[in-house]
Amino acid sequence: MDRTKGKRSRSVLCLAALLPLALAACRPLSDPTSSSAPPFVATGDLDTISGHGVLRVLVPRLDRFSYLPRGGRPLDDERELIAGFARDLGLEPYWVVVDAREDLLPFLLAGQGDLVAANLTATAERRERVAFTVPLMLVREQVVTRKSDRTIEKPADLQGRRVALRRSSSFWGTLERLRRDYPGIELEEVPENVNTDEILHRVATRRLDVTVADSNVVEATLRYRDDLRVACDLTEELPVAWAVRPESKRLLRNLNRYLSESQLARRRDQVFKGDLAGLRQEKVLRLLTRNSSATYFLWHGKLMGFEYELAREFARRHGMRVEVIVPGRGEDLMTMLAEGRGDLVAAALTAPDSRTRPDVAFSRPYNFVTPLVVAPATESGLRGPADLARRTIYVRQSSPHWDTLTRLREGGVPLNLQAAPEHLEAEEIIGLVAGEIYPLTVALSHILDIELTWRDDVTAAFPLADPAPLVWAVRASNPELLAAVDEFIEREYKGDTYNVLYRKYFEDPKKIRRHVRYRSAGDQLSPYDQLVKRYADEHDFDWRLIVALMYEESGFDPFARSFAGAVGLLQVLPRTAEELGLTDLEDPETNIRAGLGYLDWVRDRFEEDLPVRDRMWFTLAAYNAGTGHVQDARRLAAQRGWNPDRWFDNVERAMLLLSHPEHARNARHGWCRGSEPVQYVREVRATYEVYLDMLARNEPPPMTVRATL
Repeated sequence: MDRTKGKRSRSVLCLAALLPLALAACRPLSDPTSSSAPPFVATGDLDTISGHGVLRVLVPRLDRFSYLPRGGRPLDDERELIAGFARDLGLEPYWVVVDAREDLLPFLLAGQGDLVAANLTATAERRERVAFTVPLMLVREQVVTRKSDRTIEKPADLQGRRVALRRSSSFWGTLERLRRDYPGIELEEVPENVNTDEILHRVATRRLDVTVADSNVVEATLRYRDDLRVACDLTEELPVAWAVRPESKRLLRNLNRYLSESQLARRRDQVFKGDLAGLRQEKVLRLLTRNSSATYFLWHGKLMGFEYELAREFARRHGMRVEVIVPGRGEDLMTMLAEGRGDLVAAALTAPDSRTRPDVAFSRPYNFVTPLVVAPATESGLRGPADLARRTIYVRQSSPHWDTLTRLREGGVPLNLQAAPEHLEAEEIIGLVAGEIYPLTVALSHILDIELTWRDDVTAAFPLADPAPLVWAVRASNPELLAAVDEFIEREYKGDTYNVLYRKYFEDPKKIRRHVRYRSAGDQLSPYDQLVKRYADEHDFDWRLIVALMYEESGFDPFARSFAGAVGLLQVLPRTAEELGLTDLEDPETNIRAGLGYLDWVRDRFEEDLPVRDRMWFTLAAYNAGTGHVQDARRLAAQRGWNPDRWFDNVERAMLLLSHPEHARNARHGWCRGSEPVQYVREVRATYEVYLDMLARNEPPPMTVRATL
């Protein structure tokens, strides 16, 4: 079966300009603000849009998986702006997800949407077709090559080089014009489903020669990798804006007024020390935080984290949006705050002595954490500090636990205190205790709570000290902001919003692991084999592998729900299902259709010329952790001399490193608990192999299947 041909034919069908079926392949993106109204085709200005009560926003599918924001607005911020604009006009936003970027403007002109929000450069060619709003930002088109390549310093140096681009990009037109003066420039067309991040990676690894990208994308890329360089600029600053139909003059006028009032174009690197009134006027709160499991991270294209979500709720209540700023190597959160490069620090801080930072003020506590002695689950008999006598315990020397244990030893408990490597995070040290490589460690209770949502091989033996408060920080010169933060914490601590978030991150299990209660003879593995066979065949998957995946995801429980809202047999996110036009995820057939549709999409993110088995292992790892984290691991594997096209013993080794700060800060998608997808792939493979063997011998499935690392 020609998979590429089949997918392209569906896109062509979606381009039938005035047919009612046109939106069948372009479903609304699940969002709290999404309309339940059916899709329709209509042109016209704001009066027509108001008559329908819906603002249809065309967005490209790949954008929400693009990167982890470290220095600016989160991925969802643009959609929050649009939602705010729509509500001001009494409309509901309706997100129309488009598979191919080159289809965005044709869909707009055909009346399949009212607004395009896709980081589009307002080029002269595009302005001949559509109208653009005031700029969201200004960018330059830049030539990007390998850091070691010093042969390009100006546009003329592109003579004799192959410039890799998507044909739908504005860069293609720029290069075609440049070729009039320099005909020796070659253009290499890159498939439309390859995003800019991947193109840049292929340039860095010599699979492509050279490329062109917008300066804001290049700037974000150079924050996490040092093997690329900007060779030269091809253009002056160009506006990036939203697009509407030329006849939508009232819509355009209202959008421009709204964007101007929102001061969207404020520079992100601006130093600002204003208090709450100034922040409300700017409508932006710059959040300084860390990229970790307890604070802020990317999961399946969704920004998550207890600190991030709580701070975002605070900002929302004061009419502000959140810009997230993650410090780079060597940067200090408190120093950045004091210098005016951020407004609020929310990073699981324990309250320090205020005399050490007179320029910083700390909020009232919003949580209390306790240092706990962590032991393997098989350990028993540890009930208090005296039981640590002649026991070995590992902690980082830089951690406060080192001082606590040192005082305990000086007080008469003859414990053996050992320094864990400084690069290890608390989660990794806990993993070493689970594997009985380290006998014992100490971890703060909120970190251990997160670990215990997905593992049962460690236990909290006893508290090592009294609970300590966690606080937020603002500048001492911002008393209004501090008062607002304190009021928010006082109102919300242990309230509904707080409790929902706390349960989500620290109590609810991430993955439901139930024993298989279904058993039968013959060639049946689960109650859903026939459904799996039907839809697996449609997507060219081995049905037995899908059943193994289903067991790992839900234990064959159609009502299973994860901490992040994934539902059913294959743990599908509602927004993913809605993109496929499906809603009832507790229905087994619907869930299997949605899960396999998404799995097929994930597989297409990896090259077709990969070994079949490795492409499948990458797909499974991405189904668990997200495609971005897997691609980060492949790049890291290549940097360390491992094979980026092999999962076992190669990319999986790199995946484990993504939870190390020095690697996470240099990864496009940031921190990832790499041990989870590594274990996940191994367990699915183990279950699959048992199923193959069982079916070959015509035996019933086992009650449980487990793999070990």
